[in-house]
Amino acid sequence: MTHGRPVVVTRPRAQAEAFAARARAAGLEPVVFPLLDIQPLADESALRAALARLDRFALVAFVSPNAIDAALRHVPRWPVQVPLAVVGEGSRQALAAHGIDDAHYTVHRPHDAERTDSQTLLDTLDLSALHGKDVLIVRGESGRELLADALRDAGVTVLQVPAYRRCAPALDDEHRALLNALLDRPCDWVVTSSEALRIGLNMARAVAGKEGVAKLQQHTLYVPHVRIAETAQALGFAHVVRTASGDEALLAALQSRP
Repeated sequence: MTHGRPVVVTRPRAQAEAFAARARAAGLEPVVFPLLDIQPLADESALRAALARLDRFALVAFVSPNAIDAALRHVPRWPVQVPLAVVGEGSRQALAAHGIDDAHYTVHRPHDAERTDSQTLLDTLDLSALHGKDVLIVRGESGRELLADALRDAGVTVLQVPAYRRCAPALDDEHRALLNALLDRPCDWVVTSSEALRIGLNMARAVAGKEGVAKLQQHTLYVPHVRIAETAQALGFAHVVRTASGDEALLAALQSRP
């Protein structure tokens, strides 16, 4: 039995399909409509060079599941003595999919599932123990600098390397038609990135002008982070449901919707 309104899954396609399968099994009506496209780098030499010397780092931090998947293609077996750090539940699950779990490795992550970000990750780290040591941050081509800046302020030597690039998906005729159809009926949108949210508004504007933006702003968003919720409200979205981090929390919130 479905719950009436479509659930629009906006993650990059591979992750969106996996979440959609779980949503469908839970009796929801998922529609995959990615608002971000994840592409490999044209030049991965810096990434490969950093990963070839993992033993030099006191900590390796991954900013997203995409960073994990892109990097671990180059690492047949993670050295057990090298601790890892992740921000959210999705990244913890991505590590587990590669065989890296709390039982066999040291994985630092925020303790509060209600707020998972660079600041709450920093709160879990022993910065004094990292002083004077090297830390690797694996990320996209661009992103927030809070984690790197805070580590440097604590006397840590930080190397940041990109592992992938983010871009807006192509808005071809098929996707224009699908977006128009979604805008014309009540939908619940699962949004796990502030960048994706901005791309969604730009797409709505491209296919239906100001009316398209206004329609999208009336749909309900399900977001797993306070920062995304704040961005949504600043962008004029009227109905924003904030959940805890991770797919389980998102699915539970969707299943309990009115």
